[in-house]
Amino acid sequence: MPGIEPEYFAQPGEQAGRRAETRETSVTTAVAFYEELRVAYGFALPAGQMRVAVNAAFCPWTRSLKEGDHVVFIPPVSGG
Repeated sequence: MPGIEPEYFAQPGEQAGRRAETRETSVTTAVAFYEELRVAYGFALPAGQMRVAVNAAFCPWTRSLKEGDHVVFIPPVSGG
């Protein structure tokens, strides 16, 4: 199982109780990884309302993941 390094901002970070971690997983795509984390931490936002970046580049949710990837989940931004 590869170790993937997710990073969480705003609401997902609050719900996970952490900003980052390294997780072992058998999933192969960013969307499957997010859904795995969503179940584990009870994330309220579905993937369709978020953006994902892998190794500092925005990418589609269908992006394949590999050992050591750094994955950032970015919720909608609001404010003024």
